Amino acid sequence: MNTTYTQDTYDVVVAGLGPTGLTLAHLLGRRGMRVLIFEREPEFYGLARAVYTDDEALRVFQTAGVADEIHADMNVDSIVQWVREDGSILTQFRNHERPLWWPITNFLYQPFLETRMADLLDRYPNVEIRRAREVVKFTQDDDGVDVVHAAATGSDYGKRENTLDEATAESVRASFLIGADGGRSVVRTQLGIEMRGKSYPERWLVVDLKAKDAPGGGLIDAFRHLPYFDFVCSPTMPTVSCPQPGGHHRFEFALSDEDDKAHFEDDATVRSLIGRYVNPDEVEVLRQLVYTFNAVLADRWRDGRVLLAGDAAHMTPQFIGQGMNAGVRDADNLSWKIQAILQHGASLDILDTYQTERFPHAKAMIDLSVFNKSLVSIHDPRAAKARDLGMWAALRTPALGAWVRRAGMKPKPVFKKSAYLGLARSHRGVEGTLFPQPEVRRYDGRLIRFDDAVGIGWTVIGVEVDPRDLIDTALWQRVDATYTTLFAPGSRPQGTVGDGRRRIGLIDLEDTTGELTGWLRRAGIKPGSLVVLRPDKFVFGASRDPQVLDTALTSQMGLSQ
Repeated sequence: MNTTYTQDTYDVVVAGLGPTGLTLAHLLGRRGMRVLIFEREPEFYGLARAVYTDDEALRVFQTAGVADEIHADMNVDSIVQWVREDGSILTQFRNHERPLWWPITNFLYQPFLETRMADLLDRYPNVEIRRAREVVKFTQDDDGVDVVHAAATGSDYGKRENTLDEATAESVRASFLIGADGGRSVVRTQLGIEMRGKSYPERWLVVDLKAKDAPGGGLIDAFRHLPYFDFVCSPTMPTVSCPQPGGHHRFEFALSDEDDKAHFEDDATVRSLIGRYVNPDEVEVLRQLVYTFNAVLADRWRDGRVLLAGDAAHMTPQFIGQGMNAGVRDADNLSWKIQAILQHGASLDILDTYQTERFPHAKAMIDLSVFNKSLVSIHDPRAAKARDLGMWAALRTPALGAWVRRAGMKPKPVFKKSAYLGLARSHRGVEGTLFPQPEVRRYDGRLIRFDDAVGIGWTVIGVEVDPRDLIDTALWQRVDATYTTLFAPGSRPQGTVGDGRRRIGLIDLEDTTGELTGWLRRAGIKPGSLVVLRPDKFVFGASRDPQVLDTALTSQMGLSQ
């Protein structure tokens, strides 16, 4: 291979421009890093794969500066329900609480999301995208990674074999390479990293639909009678029915071992299946495909300066809609740590916490997805009746029923104890947990989301005190921290003319709803205490002793004295 070596250097090279790569591009670009992204496909897929996102992922998109734009194209607060074959309800998930400000349930159409996020990257001259290019190989040393890439034909997302033109090979230099290049990751393969878990033989037929144009304009109202996300727990043919924005809808049908793939992908069969739920003449079939699924995780997510993210690191079955969101969480975790290394002088060793923090949560999501699959896809009528009876009993057990209805089984955004970057978690401690995000009131009386008020970096919060009066500001300025005073409802200082004037450089917020004050009280954090948030809004530490926090920042981040 004749390779053209260029002098171009980047902070980060990303392989793959799916949702994980796009999120990385925005987070890294917003943090001022020079980013180059390779994507072997010449254009976006154009069809839906991911269909759901949650409040945690939307908060990451908020950090990335795209949440409001992409959320405008989502169906919000839809009910998720498990129903019998006759449509009667087994149970419903309804949770309209908003601890992170964003709705918990949001259904999306992936082409809308990807196209909008790609368009919004125009705001970053430091982010470059090269489509129809694929990473061929890479070598790394102590200071960076040399990445060889070449022109690719693309595979049309698995429909044909991708080919490379080796005569077009070029090389660039980067501080880090992130493989966000999917389940067949070239980056992971070159590193020789194995995926562990299980590949399931069960086959499902996915059918993506779009309502046809109405004669008088707009779209035919083909899906009004299917307002909710349904897991149809039918022993005959378990089915998933998913409403999507823009007149789109998805069905997934569980096949038996005896079912013939070609038969179920046939137009006539598809028409018959969807005819149970919609008028086939009112919809256009965009895709019909039989697939299997994997529940696997990579053994290692990091090799020196090369890291894996998204499906390259873990593949989540589709039954709780968390595959894309897991990659979004990866991007959030990685982006600020890379910034800390490149811009703040942190040790390369902090990247060891990427896998220790993310792996347990990703695995828990995979396990829950597999469990939900086992509930939905029961073909044996007797086993299905036992499931229905068990769900009926659970829902009528007061505490358990409430827990099920709010999806209490969903893994919480809490890092495993002693396996994260931050102070050790004590009894009732909040270290390693995600900080809430209510609306708060600025000193000028305007309401604002908490994250928008404090920014996307490190945040030092003084509970009813100015944290700068306590901490070593020279140390915290090394990581570009912002400083916030948080007042309980109605507790702002009052006095005579000239008292209580706003101090320059301090973000002055009042917790008008009492949500943060209650959260702090339950955690045993009293006025006069300090709370430090990492850039991903997980709690780094909380203490009344500022020296504890100063020392923790230096030691945990590997900052030189």
